[in-house]
Amino acid sequence: MTALVRTAAELAALTRTGGRCVVMTMGALHEGHATLIRTARARAGSQGQVIVTVFVNPLQFGANEDLDRYPRTLEADLLIAKEAGADAVFAPAADEVYPGGEPQVRLAAGPMGQRLEGATRPGHFDGMLTVVAKLLHLTAPDLAFYGQKDAQQLALIRRMVRDLDFPVEIVGVPTVREDDGLALSSRNRYLSPAERRTALALSAALFAGRDRLAAQQALHARVQAQGEHAPPRARGGALAALGAERESADAHAVERAAQPAPAAVREAARTVLSEAAKQEPPLVLDYLALVDPHDFTEVPDDHVGEAVLAVAAKVGATRLIDNLPLTFGPAGADTQRPQGAAQ
Repeated sequence: MTALVRTAAELAALTRTGGRCVVMTMGALHEGHATLIRTARARAGSQGQVIVTVFVNPLQFGANEDLDRYPRTLEADLLIAKEAGADAVFAPAADEVYPGGEPQVRLAAGPMGQRLEGATRPGHFDGMLTVVAKLLHLTAPDLAFYGQKDAQQLALIRRMVRDLDFPVEIVGVPTVREDDGLALSSRNRYLSPAERRTALALSAALFAGRDRLAAQQALHARVQAQGEHAPPRARGGALAALGAERESADAHAVERAAQPAPAAVREAARTVLSEAAKQEPPLVLDYLALVDPHDFTEVPDDHVGEAVLAVAAKVGATRLIDNLPLTFGPAGADTQRPQGAAQ
């Protein structure tokens, strides 16, 4: 039985035995949320407790955003939460979370919160962190689970927890995609069939960037293997020799092999997005960025290590975001193929 609790007092009265895990949502639950809940259930074990919060936070919506339009489907959410293994759903009213109206004291997301999503949606991350902090206090979990689809949000929550010494472990859960690659989102329901076809360019662009990185790193590995035992003067010709050997098969890859990997990734992704801008309806790009996952600044051309390829765009009236983690350097790129399961 999954309990529905509406107030902080009811939440505090819940019997607590083992560890507590929390999954924070704004409702309109889908398979992505269910994956978060199942992951939390597995970590909590049979003796632990899983709480799902359902709260559409007004502080993180801008003046021209879809607060009133945002879907509210609590009855269906309860069923999904129950089937995924939640013990309780905390669904408070706005005046329960903000009893004095909009709070005068809020958290500030800092420099990272002003980039990408923060630049497009001023104040969004301040409102997000404020409600996350309140819900962490109210639910008092040992672990809190968030989807990697909102990569910048996840990074900011981790930074807040570290900077302000919250006694909780933050767990990121890989993005869940539909069979065609589109990242699951509550906003997908707004897309018409034609808009959805255009929206597939977001994930296609990310996969194109990932595949370019994998191909380029494989090519450089072959060049290195071919030239590592050659005299220094001969090593310079290794790439050209490889190009002659495979001229018909991968002429474009060889031509671009000398291009810095981050630049190649951006180019591959942008090519897909540029084509989508010509479709009907068109994709209207907000940003395409290849960033350091720790501070969301653009990575340089000589970057080695982890990065996040992130994209945001509007299709019709619907704004969508997506991202893909990549690794530059000896570890190679993430070469996992899009599937309907979590990635």
